[in-house]
Amino acid sequence: GGPRRLLLVSNSTLHGGGYLGHCQQQIKSFLGEKVKRVLFVPYALHDRDGYARTAREKFESLGYGLDSIHESSDPVEAVRKSEAIFIGGGNTFRLLKALYDNSLIQEIRKRVLEDGIPYMGSSAGTNVATISINTTNDMPIVYPPSLQALGLVPFNINPHYLDPDVKSTHMGETREERIRQYHEEPNTPPVLGLREGAMLLVEGDKATLQGVTGARLFLRGKKPTEHEPGTDFSFLLIDSNLQNL
Repeated sequence: GGPRRLLLVSNSTLHGGGYLGHCQQQIKSFLGEKVKRVLFVPYALHDRDGYARTAREKFESLGYGLDSIHESSDPVEAVRKSEAIFIGGGNTFRLLKALYDNSLIQEIRKRVLEDGIPYMGSSAGTNVATISINTTNDMPIVYPPSLQALGLVPFNINPHYLDPDVKSTHMGETREERIRQYHEEPNTPPVLGLREGAMLLVEGDKATLQGVTGARLFLRGKKPTEHEPGTDFSFLLIDSNLQNL
């Protein structure tokens, strides 16, 4: 066993760079030398073979073997044997439905929270690491049995967080307004808006903002606050009615 270890990345590709290029140093220091192979979960995209090829190429270039769960005849067994799990981005609803359909929610929780294997998510893979997918940006193209997700952390994340464009004439709701609407519902947890290029590293009871951009934190009934890389977000991991902070 060991404490939970999570690397929750906002986005897989940053403008001007290749797949996972902006966070490859963090991935290497996160996985370290003990991990030899990573179990990849490509369920968020329709073309699982193509997605697995992209991920395999990247991880092999960093020195890790990669097995894609969709190639396994027994996904549950694949999770039980995995040394590390990486869930990629795409459509969050499609991803969560596949995790339920393959009976993987409890298995992944157990491997990460009890056995202490590293979990990495990007985009949709970061969404499903949280309490629920209520704060995803994606369209509900399929219907998962529940919006409850893996619950590896006791709050929600909004990946690809976008600030309002002051020059835009678009009259639709901003991301901030949508998160505020979520917090109008009772007992809703904090939401961390991770901008592209940002990621959250969780090691046991410590959570640190990493990357090149900041994050915006939304607490129910409070004004949102702005945070720079290096911010200690460990207080978000304390699971006692955080909405009362």
